[in-house]
This record gives sequence, structure tokens and C-alpha cells, in this order.
Amino acid sequence: TSFLHVDEDFINSHEDPHFALAFARIENHYFVNGGFFEVEEQLLRDAHRIADIPGVIVHGRYDVVCPLQNAWELHKAWPKSTLEISPAAGHSAFEAENVDALVRATDRFAG
Repeated sequence: TSFLHVDEDFINSHEDPHFALAFARIENHYFVNGGFFEVEEQLLRDAHRIADIPGVIVHGRYDVVCPLQNAWELHKAWPKSTLEISPAAGHSAFEAENVDALVRATDRFAG
């Protein structure tokens, strides 16, 4: 799982076969197509293209899917970014700390 702590309710909410098939198809579509990146380093290579656009990078401290080093490298390459690390979260945007950080980030831009 991409959660730091097992969330049985979240797991149970995804037991529906129709949902599971749809989710698997979407995930596999991205994996088969390499995430639609030209090269693995594309985000860092092209970060200069968004250098003047503010943004927030939210990253779970215990994310084992995407290493924290990747978020740090992107933050260094993107001058107008803010890096917010959720200290007790993993990869999933559905973990409470990541949800809170994402809401704070969108609130900042909404004014």
C-alpha cells in the first residue's frame, strides 16, 4: 500500500470489482506508457519552463514509491516552489496529513 499506516476503511472502500478494474486500467495505462514522460529526468530537465510559476510540492516523509530526494531535487530546480513534507505520511494523497497539506496549498492560491 502507499499509506504509512494501514487504513482498513480505505482498503474496504476499494473492494468493489468495478472500481478495482477501472483503477487497475488507469494505473497500468500510465505504467505501460512510462508515465507519459519522454525521459525519466523530464521533470528536472524541464523545470526551467515553470521557473516563474509558483507551486507547492507536497511529499510524504515515508513515501516509498517516490523518494523524498526526488521532491528535494525538483524543489531546488523550481525557484518559485515551496516544499511541504508531511512528517507522518507515505505516498497516498488520501492520507490525512497529505490531504491537509494539499488543501492548505490550494487555499494559498485561491486567496
